[in-house]
Order: sequence, then structure tokens, then C-alpha cells
Amino acid sequence: MREGAEFQEVTLAVIAGGRGVRLGGVAKGLLEVEGRAVVERVLALGALVGDVVLVANVPGPYARFGVRTVGDEVPERGAPGGVHAALAAARTAWVLAVACDMPFVTEAAVRVLLGARGPDMDAVAFTVAGRVEPLLAVYRQSLASAWGEALRAGEPSLRALLAQCQTRLLPEDALRAVDPDLRTVVSVNTPEDLARHGVTLPS
Repeated sequence: MREGAEFQEVTLAVIAGGRGVRLGGVAKGLLEVEGRAVVERVLALGALVGDVVLVANVPGPYARFGVRTVGDEVPERGAPGGVHAALAAARTAWVLAVACDMPFVTEAAVRVLLGARGPDMDAVAFTVAGRVEPLLAVYRQSLASAWGEALRAGEPSLRALLAQCQTRLLPEDALRAVDPDLRTVVSVNTPEDLARHGVTLPS
């Protein structure tokens, strides 16, 4: 655990499973903004919390960041499998899941999510443009067992999994209050995204 962290009961889980097919197969966490890898920018949020884990089925590209890394326990399940792997590996009661291709996640947005937790909540996520944002969300670690069973039985989406538990969905306005342009939920998936958001391929 990290000494002095404000949220000792939370693990930051960086979900780095995507293969970046539309970007030529690059490990998306290694994309750069202002000379820093996106995954490095996300890992900076770890200063707030008690522990950090990175989920990557091919850990090699991320070895230089020195973070405990785990792979999917249920293979071939995409993002749901990545979040489940984080839950299964967590040593804290809560997991803050952040996708490795979201360069502009802010501490302020994370604080909104963490502050919205409650004793009767299993998860907290933002909704933006009517859609749930499950790869910037907080999950109770105890979901791991049930979600593992669901993933072994089928291929549910993260939104479907969230619909089966006590989830608090925060309105878009809650995010706009701390991030008026909603840059926090920007993800980089295509060459067009690179140009639009000032992101470059790894140097």
C-alpha cells in the first residue's frame, strides 16, 4: 500500500488490454501527449489511492513503468474481462478502473466518482451523451466472483454487468462541473483521434 495516500481503500486499475488494431497494432497506453506516454499520465492518479495494478495480457510494452501487472482470468472477453481481472487482483475494497487510452482523466473527475460511493453501492460511473462510461468508473472488489461466473458463462458487456448490480450513474452535468469540455472521457482509438487530440505515436 502507498503511504499517505488519501484513498487507501482504493486500487487504481489501468486497463491496458486493447491491441490498438486501428492504430497499426501499437500498445495504446504508449501513445504520447506532450512527450509523456498516456499510461504514465493515468498512472499519476495512483498518488491518490492505496494501490495500483495494470491489466495487460501482453505486459512487455509496459514493463518499464514498474507496476504490478496481471492478465485476464477469463480470456477473450475484452474490456469486461479486463475489469474483472482488476477486481480479482485487487487487495482493496474498491477499484478505480481507467482505460489506458484516456489521456485527459483529471484528479477532479476521479474525486467526483470516489465521493459518490455509498454503503449500498456496488459501482459508480458517469453517463455522457446518454451512455455509461464503464472504463472510468469505481467498482466494489466483491463483484469479482459473480462477474467471473457471468464472463465464463457468456459475453456480457460492461454495461450489462453494471445493470445487474447496485450502480449509481452520475449525470453528465456532474462531470461538466469539474470538466466543462468533457475531455476526461476522451479515448484515442483511430488515426483521426490522434490528430484531433494532439496525441502522437510512441517515439
